[in-house]
Formats: sequence, C-alpha cells, structure tokens
Amino acid sequence: MAVSRSKRSFSQERIVFLITIALFAVFAVELNNFLAPSNLLALVRSVAVLGMLGMAMLVVVLGRGIDLAIVANMAISVGWALQLIAGGMPVWLALCVGLAFALGMSLIGGILIAYAEIPSLFATLAMATFIYGFGRAHLITGTDVVYLPHDMGPVVQLGQGMVAGIPMPIVVAAATAFAAYLFLKYTKPGRFIFAMGDNFHAARIGGIGVRPMLVFQYVLSGSATFLAGLITATSVGAMNTRIVNSNMIYDVILVVVLGGVGLSGGRGGVRNVIVGTLLIGVLMNGMTIMDVQYTVQNVIKSLILLFAIVSDSIINPRDEQTGQQGDI
Repeated sequence: MAVSRSKRSFSQERIVFLITIALFAVFAVELNNFLAPSNLLALVRSVAVLGMLGMAMLVVVLGRGIDLAIVANMAISVGWALQLIAGGMPVWLALCVGLAFALGMSLIGGILIAYAEIPSLFATLAMATFIYGFGRAHLITGTDVVYLPHDMGPVVQLGQGMVAGIPMPIVVAAATAFAAYLFLKYTKPGRFIFAMGDNFHAARIGGIGVRPMLVFQYVLSGSATFLAGLITATSVGAMNTRIVNSNMIYDVILVVVLGGVGLSGGRGGVRNVIVGTLLIGVLMNGMTIMDVQYTVQNVIKSLILLFAIVSDSIINPRDEQTGQQGDI
C-alpha cells in the first residue's frame, strides 16, 4: 500500500509539473516580455519567500500536523526586531531577540500539540491569534508597518544583494530547500518525522520519542519562518504586520498540497513543494501581466486549493488511525 501511494503521489507531482510547463509555454507565446530575463528573475524572486514558508510547512505536515501560525510568527517576530533596532538596540541582539520570540512561540505551540494533545489545526490557529494580538498590543505599537532602519548593516543584503547576478532571496530560498532535503533524507530526526507521519503509533512502539519530535518539528518551522520574514523585510524595506490578515497562509498550504504532499502525513518531500511553488509563481506572474484583478486572482487560487485538497483526499486517503489522531 505504501509503494502504491508513493507512485500515485509521484504521478500527482508529475502532472502538476507538466501543467506548469504547459502554462509557461502558453504565457511565453501569448504575453509580451514574459520570457524577458528580468521578468523570469522577478517571477522566481516573487515566490522565494512563499517557497521558504512552504518548506517550513512541509516539515510539519510530514509529521501529521499543520502550522497556521507561521505568517503571524513571521510578521511579529521580524517586525519587533526591526522596531528594537530602530530604538537603538544592536542589530545582532535585536535579531536574536526576534528569533528567540519566533522559536518560543513555536515551542509553545508544539508543547500544546504534543503534550496537551490539542489538534494541531486548533492549537496553531489559537497561537496565530495570540501572537498577532500580543505582538500588536505589547511589542509593536503605533503602526501597522515597521520600516527597515537605516543602520541594518550587511543584513540588508539578504533581501537586496546579488550572487552572480542572482538575487539573494532566490539564493537563500534554494539553500533552505537544499537544507530541508538533506535534513529529511539523511538525518535520523528527518526519518523519524516521516515515520511519525506514516504511522504515529508504530513510530512510538518502535522507540521514537514522538512527543519531543512533534515539538522539534514546530521549532524548525519557526526558525525557517523568521528567516523568511527577514528576507521579506529586507527586500521591500518594511514588515507589514497586516500580512497576517491576508491570504498568505492559504498560499503556503496551496503550494504544499498542490505539489503532492499528503495532509495525512508521511507523504511527499522538498521536490513536491518546489513544483507547487513554481506552478503558483507562473500562474500569478501571468495573471499580473494580464492585469487580472487581485480579487479574481484570489478566487482562482481558492479554487485551485480546493481542487488540491480534494485530490489529496483521494490520492492519500485518511486511515482509521489518522482519524483517531484528530489532526488535519
């Protein structure tokens, strides 16, 4: 059964990849300047942060969970760090404080899921609300947008620098994907996450410390989230905390599920996220060139997400154990 599911998941990934190629070819023929090097770089750069958040979500979903707090954690942790720098705190110390906040919030969420046994869907949704409310009330005050201070030093190169003509956000996103691949394929914790997602109780019987591993995967997600937020802030020169109220979290889930990662856990990998991210990137870039309204773009993405979730329920059906676990 596991082999059969893996083949079907690969087929879903291949289908999405072929759709991406076909869509790319259509836009290349029909849209002026779509194939311009500057536009292609802009296309990849525009989804670099989305891909990084997708990698963070991947680690959690593989272990049979979900993290709806990553966008709130990203916005508040980085926004607070920028405000501390603007207030005179050394850059390195402020970034450490922001990272500690992101990891701390992820740690609390992981503990609620692993030890209080709250389903991840509800625990992370509650954490997202808490992080945003607490951050706006006590950490980031007086503004929705925290602008990048002038004295950020070399950190600003994360969003605005270039390596061999390639924007740094793309380089960092590629490095994040490679690190996630190595972690999941060649480390014991990575293999443990797959085992937990495939059969939670069997993993426990096999001697895996499933509760600490659950917490660990959410902490990993928090670290990638902070890095993605830092790339966002240094790229655009600010962190808009209202991004928490946007559709970004649905976009993250979309690129994960669309590429073939099973929401029931234990199915998928880095390549699936890359394929899903590329499809959404090509689609959004083409619709932007065609001047499609933002609300219409959201409707189209919502329909694709619904289709992806329905497809996942057919390709990776929930077993009895998954239903008992109570997670998404």
